[in-house]
Amino acid sequence: MSDSTPKPAPRRSPSQDEPESTQEAPAAADGAGEETAGAQAPEPTAGPGAARSPLGILSVPLDLGSVPPAPSTPPAGWLADAPAAPVPPAAASDDPAAVPGEAAASAEIGYQPRGSVQEEPDAGPADVGSEAPAVSERRSRSEGPESATSLTSDRLVAKSPAAPVGGWRRWLYFATFGYVNVGDSDAVRMQRALEHRIAVRLGEKTRYVPVLSRKGGVGKTTVTTLLGMALADLREDRVIAMDANPDRGTLSDRNPGRASHTARQLVKDRFEVNSFAQLSNYTAREGSRLDVLASDADPMVAHAFNDADYRAVTDILGRYYSIVLTDSGTGMVHSVMQGTLEKADAVVLVSGGSVDEARLASETLSWLEAHGRDDLVRKAIVVVNVSAGSGTRVNVDEIEEHFRTRVGHVVRIPHDRHLAEGSQIEFAKLGAATREAAIELAGLVVDQLTD
Repeated sequence: MSDSTPKPAPRRSPSQDEPESTQEAPAAADGAGEETAGAQAPEPTAGPGAARSPLGILSVPLDLGSVPPAPSTPPAGWLADAPAAPVPPAAASDDPAAVPGEAAASAEIGYQPRGSVQEEPDAGPADVGSEAPAVSERRSRSEGPESATSLTSDRLVAKSPAAPVGGWRRWLYFATFGYVNVGDSDAVRMQRALEHRIAVRLGEKTRYVPVLSRKGGVGKTTVTTLLGMALADLREDRVIAMDANPDRGTLSDRNPGRASHTARQLVKDRFEVNSFAQLSNYTAREGSRLDVLASDADPMVAHAFNDADYRAVTDILGRYYSIVLTDSGTGMVHSVMQGTLEKADAVVLVSGGSVDEARLASETLSWLEAHGRDDLVRKAIVVVNVSAGSGTRVNVDEIEEHFRTRVGHVVRIPHDRHLAEGSQIEFAKLGAATREAAIELAGLVVDQLTD
């Protein structure tokens, strides 16, 4: 051992009030540099003569004959290139317990001197790449600048609640200069939710919805117009209603606007129509976003509108419209009905408020089931139209109850003076109950198309 090794302090005379282990502790330090580095100390056992280290964490009996001296070389786990911590001489300490024997006790319990560096264990295969990169709390990108698309109005502009639609809630809002806003009623919120349902996107495929009836005069054309106007007003895509009556149809009479061409002329020019601008010359639109393709009004037309004509027209309309409503004829066995039902994604069945009209509508469902179209029956929506008048003794509630046993949804169009006129329909002139019924019907149709 070199001369720089600190000398042990001179042994003190034992006193009466000092424990025996403290008086004999320097003996362990006398041979601290003479033993080999690989010696290991036996596990201490507690006993009556246990001594406590200055850290207060070890209470074991100190047997000076069994405590090995501190190794002169760093134990395993220490950095090889780390400088050894200097051992202060015992004389420089004012604590009588801080004697060289303390180093041996500290080494036995694994105490690491201050200033030393302990080597970290090697990372196993599971630890490689486990540390996640630091991510900013303000943005999801871990590094790099934000793009210009992150500067949205939702992020930068503070929004305030909109004013209530009407009633005392709206009056209170303006009376308090906008400081008190209790919001809209539940009925208004439900109406907005219904409008959002109608405005849902349907994808790239065109959807076909025929409006059926086995009896004339029940309001089939009226229901087609109301449904088309409700869909066109609340949706962003294009909606068209076409008159597929083999004979004289009245769809154009119930809709504002006039077109110089008809469905038959579109069939003749189908190879020349290559854009929506060209197709718009054959449709009518005025006062509504609903496009209407009328049928021939000339009674001298020799050939009726047939299945081949219907397929040719719907193929053209399918390029530019998302929803095609078909005002079908009163018969179920004419040729047009075959193509109509083959392309149908959902059907609307119209019934009147009389006994024979309700019976014929129910027989139409039976006819569809007999011809293997149970899928259309499950998605069918029955409309009980009493818009022309309800001053009869027929219990319309019983008619609706009958159809609810056969289909999932039934809608009633109430009596409306504007509809009873039999003239052009203006959606703004309808009664509130009639508009609500038309919007409800549009929501049910869209629900069937999205299933």
